Amino acid sequence: MRIEWIGLLVTLLLGLFVLVGAMVAFLAKKKGQITDFSLGLAFSVIIMLIILDLIPDIIEHLGLRYIWLFFIFVIVGYGILRGLDYFIPDHHEDAHMTKNESNNNLAHIGIISSVALIIHNVVEGMAVYSTVLSSVSTGLILAIGIGFHNLPLGMVIATTFYQGNQKSYKVWLSIGGVAFSTLLGGILSFFLNNHMVPEAVLGSLLSLTLGMLIFILFSELLPRIRHSKFHKERNIGLAIGFLIMMVSLLI
Repeated sequence: MRIEWIGLLVTLLLGLFVLVGAMVAFLAKKKGQITDFSLGLAFSVIIMLIILDLIPDIIEHLGLRYIWLFFIFVIVGYGILRGLDYFIPDHHEDAHMTKNESNNNLAHIGIISSVALIIHNVVEGMAVYSTVLSSVSTGLILAIGIGFHNLPLGMVIATTFYQGNQKSYKVWLSIGGVAFSTLLGGILSFFLNNHMVPEAVLGSLLSLTLGMLIFILFSELLPRIRHSKFHKERNIGLAIGFLIMMVSLLI
């Protein structure tokens, strides 16, 4: 098999981790507990993703020469989700929300998280594909490590949409978009031969993602987990999220 096809298969593997996480969330019986567990998991995973993955990659791609792009695209990424925030019905977290308002809030978190993660995963897929071309074994290890932090993200997307009473086709469309965006990144690298993508462009896209994730962390997830009903499950999710990211780093 040509090494290019192996690279595409590995980026597809990353998406399967998202699907596995989604299936775990769907099969769980105690939906309320799973929701708070998943949101705690997402909060810690995104923090670790920013610290251990995004920021080092941005520095590597942009360096000091293009550091101004970092600030511009972080602000743009934050602004994009802030703008999207106004086009979705009232969804903000409050301790006295009705069940319907709580469902709208969860669906909103699922939508904006999907947008940010798709952009991030496209760039991630490009990076994994190029790594496989250099070394298949290194690319596989990298994919497995990244896959570990894709598991909880799949759980979060599935749980928020399911608990938000979204139609099944919307749920699977969002999960599929997040899951196969890594493959899309691999396909883009395949056609662009990866050498045609400037480092500044990759760094700018990652900075855009960083801005989006900052918005999700502090404007969406933090208020939600502060008002969670199942504190034990939320705290377990926070702890496991940190553990998963540390294990994926070691791998």
